[in-house]
Amino acid sequence: MQNLHAPTVPSGPTTANGGGIRTEGLTLPELQLKKESMEAELRALGGVLESHGVDMNTNLMTPDGFPRADLDVAQIRTTRSRIIYLKNDYKALMEVIEKAVHAHFEFLQANPLPESDEQKPATTNGVHTLEAARSRPPVLETPFARVNSVVENSPAEAAGLKAGDLIRNFGYVNRENNDGLRRVAECVQGNEGRDVLVKVSRGFGAERQELNLTLVPRKDWGGRGLLGCHIVPL
Repeated sequence: MQNLHAPTVPSGPTTANGGGIRTEGLTLPELQLKKESMEAELRALGGVLESHGVDMNTNLMTPDGFPRADLDVAQIRTTRSRIIYLKNDYKALMEVIEKAVHAHFEFLQANPLPESDEQKPATTNGVHTLEAARSRPPVLETPFARVNSVVENSPAEAAGLKAGDLIRNFGYVNRENNDGLRRVAECVQGNEGRDVLVKVSRGFGAERQELNLTLVPRKDWGGRGLLGCHIVPL
């Protein structure tokens, strides 16, 4: 029988499950945001394992070679696989960031700015400084889900979510990586009792609002689930 507690994917570059990482044309601040998003997802995945009382090396089989009945073996193996893929992608991303940083400072050393231009944004090979990025208006990500309903006295209501809100980001989850909202469930489970930043669009036209809400998933609010809201994909 297959060793159920062994990693389900090999180490090395990722292409299949994680889809690899896309870095071409990204600015240094955008690369940093991608890094922070991956770190947040790794923390959440670690929280998923913690919620099962296991880590990456916990044996999932009984002494006589059967899957342990006290564990959700399928979810644990899926979570471990995702962690392995993400760690490989994270290593590749850090190499890209390191090269971008070196290129940026080499450019600054070779092309010092005149004193009058110190406040102007500098670029090299399409890599902008953090200061330049801060001067640009933020780019809003496309919504990927809608809040269908919110239960009274729930964590979702406490966070300020309302029916009809369009979700642009749910923690590290966005339109590109939500995987049919499965990553939202993963983010919720891995962040029980922790703050999760939820970015939503509310209303239309001149009444449209872009809101950043803090949601804390928890079990003890008196209802079902950790959120108390129903979210549907767009």
